[in-house]
Amino acid sequence: MRLKLDENLGIRCANLLRSADHEVTTVAEQNLCSSTDKKLLETCKAEKRCLVTLDLEFANPLIFKPAETEGIAVLRLPPKPAPNDLLDTIRTLIGGLSKKEIRGKLWTIQRGRIREYQPEEG
Repeated sequence: MRLKLDENLGIRCANLLRSADHEVTTVAEQNLCSSTDKKLLETCKAEKRCLVTLDLEFANPLIFKPAETEGIAVLRLPPKPAPNDLLDTIRTLIGGLSKKEIRGKLWTIQRGRIREYQPEEG
């Protein structure tokens, strides 16, 4: 899977995803730090990459429509995260990507749990 990690995720997350055979670029590597959310998502669309972020604003499907993307993965950490909480959440993402397709979807990921946004019918 082609992924782009937002600026709030570091090299350890990128390396963990790369070790699981995902093609990863980061906002920092591409000098996109401080880009607007809209520009970041447009870049992801142009590059055909799923966005992986801690930014909860991307969890709003009314503003950022997942069906128009390669996928949006919003990582949720506990209120007082322990050092390994982020890496465990990335491992949960890796497990999810090995079983399901994220393209066109919004996933909210916590350690050991993935919730997929389901748009209302009608």
